[in-house]
Parts: sequence; structure tokens; C-alpha cells
Amino acid sequence: MTPEMALLLVLFVSLLFLRVPIAFVLGIATVLTAISLGYSRVPLTIASDLGNGIDSFALLAIPFFILAGELMGSGGLARRLIDLAAALVGRLPGGLAMVNTLTCMFFGAISGSSVAAVSSIGGTLIPEMNRKGYDRDFNIAVTASAATTGLLIPPSNIMIVYALVAGNVSVAALFMAGILPGVAVGLGIMAVALVISLRRGYGQGGVEATARPVLGVSAVKALPSLLLVIMVLGGILGGVFTATEASAIAVLWAFLLGVVFYREIKVSDLPRIVLNAARTTGIVLFLVACSYAMSRLLTHEQVPQQVSAALLGLSENPLTILLIINLILLMVGVFMDMTPAVLIFTPIFLPVAISLGLDPVHFGIIMIANLCIGLLTPPVGTCLFVGAGVGKSDIVRVSKAMVPFFLIMVAVLLLITYWAPLSMTLPNMVR
Repeated sequence: MTPEMALLLVLFVSLLFLRVPIAFVLGIATVLTAISLGYSRVPLTIASDLGNGIDSFALLAIPFFILAGELMGSGGLARRLIDLAAALVGRLPGGLAMVNTLTCMFFGAISGSSVAAVSSIGGTLIPEMNRKGYDRDFNIAVTASAATTGLLIPPSNIMIVYALVAGNVSVAALFMAGILPGVAVGLGIMAVALVISLRRGYGQGGVEATARPVLGVSAVKALPSLLLVIMVLGGILGGVFTATEASAIAVLWAFLLGVVFYREIKVSDLPRIVLNAARTTGIVLFLVACSYAMSRLLTHEQVPQQVSAALLGLSENPLTILLIINLILLMVGVFMDMTPAVLIFTPIFLPVAISLGLDPVHFGIIMIANLCIGLLTPPVGTCLFVGAGVGKSDIVRVSKAMVPFFLIMVAVLLLITYWAPLSMTLPNMVR
């Protein structure tokens, strides 16, 4: 490692520990390292990189999907999805835990936001589970872990970010590749919740008959919301529109559902919803811009090639190298949010994965599944902190309750990593 790259690493870690916002960490570390390398016209170069980082038609999908998620979150979607989930899995032991998990899978996929899933579904189901005798910390752990599945089940903003950084990777292929892994994670969480419920005697009769909706009625009420995913995937795979165009259609459909069909969004609510979406979009795109600038610096200094050579020099066994990459990404997820992690580490690890014979689409799902686990681990675990806040509990207690779910997610991650058909069967079918 050169002295300049050592300086970049020290600056990056130091600023993180000082709790500087991650986008500013990326920008400051990049600028100071570029100056130490003696680059000429550093301000102009960095400014150019910041602009080029977000100068992409594909990135237009992100603000649209964020706005669609905000509209869905405000449009009475949660209760209809809860009713559908209760009709499907409410008869199982630990019925409310099953309903919680399935609803988070539905909501996370439709809204594209794990945090929105925790707050919306958790705000309704965690108090209900508390009243029915389920342990509070268990309830929060179920909600937070299940909410991460929406980042694997399409449409997913983080997949668009990965496709942009990886280059020549189809967003449609990533969307298809995430379906089965996302469902596998959700089923794993449900299995753990079922075992714990049986041991502790939670909900042995399932959801009470009086509270269990009729499947046909609940399906009809929830179908317009679920159509969002069907339209987006069907349109992209059928070649009717691109992912960016699909995101605009998602906004239109979410608007019609919330304002016209469900009538739970008033016209006076729209400025607040748009402002929230704009605020989130600004944060994400600023992260993308600063991460792109750092990525350009790392590429210029051939850091990805050096890391690739170092990893390949550790072992000749591809399974061992993939395990090392997984361990590194799990540690990254502990200290860094998902978007900057994808932007920074994709250019570093993707060449290694390709040299091992992995499809870039498969590696993208591996990376996203890794970083989903990071959303549940302190000190940066967003879903963990939001869940603890919504459920009114302590982070330490929730973290202990999270351990069984963390372990099953790691087990599914290993399955995703070492069994490519789980991710690649659907993309290969439509190619």
C-alpha cells in the first residue's frame, strides 16, 4: 500500500469514527488524498467527477422509485397487506410473527425501502404482538430482519446503484436474480420465528379467527398494490419499457392508488410526500456522486488490481476467496451503510469475482445480501435502530433477540454464494 492510499484509509476511518456523514467522509478523504498525490487542478477534477457520477439516465429510476415508495407508504398500503398475509399464514403457530414477516416482504418489495417497512409494518404489528403475549424484543427482531428482504425482492434501488457501478449489468437481470434469494431469506426468517414461537408458546392457535381476514376478500383489496411489482417486472422483461420508465409508471400507479382508489392521500399531503422523497433523493445522489469521485481515484491508483492480486494470492481455492470476500463485506456492513458500500467496494471486489468465474449479476446479489445483514448490526444498523425506536426497546436487548435471525440470514447468504442457480435460474430463463 502506497503512503497516499494509507492516508486515504486513515482519513476515511478517522472521519467515520468522528461521526462525519458518510458522503462528506468520501468527499474530504478523496480531495485530501488527491492533493497529496500532486494532482493538478484538484477542485476542477473532483467537481467534474461529482457531476459525471450522477450523469446517468439509469439513475433517474432512483428518485421515481423513492417517490413511489413514499406514496405507497402514505396510501394505506400496510393494513391491506397485513390482512392478505394474515389470510395466507395466520393459521400457523406464532401466527402474528408469520404475518409480520410476510407483510414486510410484500411491503419492502413494493416500497423499495427496508426502513419504511420497519416503521410502517412495525408501527402496526409490534404493538399488536405485544398485546398477544409475544416478547417485545422478539417482535422487533422479526420486523427488522424481515424488512431487509425488500432490498432483494424487486424493484430495488440498490440494484440500480450496483448496475450503474458494475457497468454492462442489466437491471432487469438483477431484478429477476433477487426474487428467489429474497424469498429464501424470508422463509428462513419465518422458520426461525416458527421454532421460537413453538418453544415459547406464542400464538399456538394462530391469528384469532375473528381477526383472520377471508383470503379472497383480502387478496382483492391488496391486489392493486401488488400489481405495482407485476407491472414493473412484466414491463421490463417484456421489453415494453426500461427500468427508468418503469419507475415513472410506478409513481403514476402509486399516485392513482393513494389519491383515487384508496383515497387515503389528500392533495394537501402531496407537498410533504414530494419533499420527503426529494430529501431522500438528494442524500442518495450526493452519496453516489462522492462515491464515484473516490472510485475514480482508487481506479487511477490501481487499487482494485492490487486487492485482486492480494486476494488471489491468499488461496487458489475459489470457495475460500469467496468466503474471505463475504467476511470482509459483513464487516463493512457493520460500519457502513449499504449505498456507499456498494459504490466503493463493487469496483474493488467485482474484478476478483469475475476472475473466479462468477456472473456479475450473481455477485451483485451476494453483495446486496451481505449488506442487508449489516442493516441489523450496530453501530450503523439502520433497521435495528428504527425497529428499536418503533418498538420502544433497548438496542442491546434487541441485538440479543436478533442473533437467531442473524444466523439464518448468514446461512442463506452462504447458500446464495455457493449455489449460483438460486440467483441465476430466473435471469437465465429470460435471457
